[in-house]
Amino acid sequence: MDWQELTDLSRGEPFVVERVRLAGSGVVVEGQFEPPQLAQLSVDDQVFVAAFVRSHGSIKEMERIFGVSYPTVKSRLNRIAEHLDFVDTDPAPSGADVVDRLRRGEISVQEALAELEGSR
Repeated sequence: MDWQELTDLSRGEPFVVERVRLAGSGVVVEGQFEPPQLAQLSVDDQVFVAAFVRSHGSIKEMERIFGVSYPTVKSRLNRIAEHLDFVDTDPAPSGADVVDRLRRGEISVQEALAELEGSR
């Protein structure tokens, strides 16, 4: 079963994955896991996101593929974006990272203190 089938079965209702089996090793992990954010989108939105990625983010290409206007593409992307948490691409360093860099002499004590203060 793929994510689209699961999304169809759940009819847009939230669901929790409770068992994961690693195909290569057969190891099974049980617990409560949320599906990936993209898998939580409707099938139509998943197709739209996949088309956007395949078109290298070209809104002009999306207009052509879906036969809609620029504002319609932008509106749909904005609506989809509201459902996605964005990954912090520049996270604050952990305390251990700062201490390691200080030990290696890459930063001064003052810089280490400033970074640790800034990550609070």
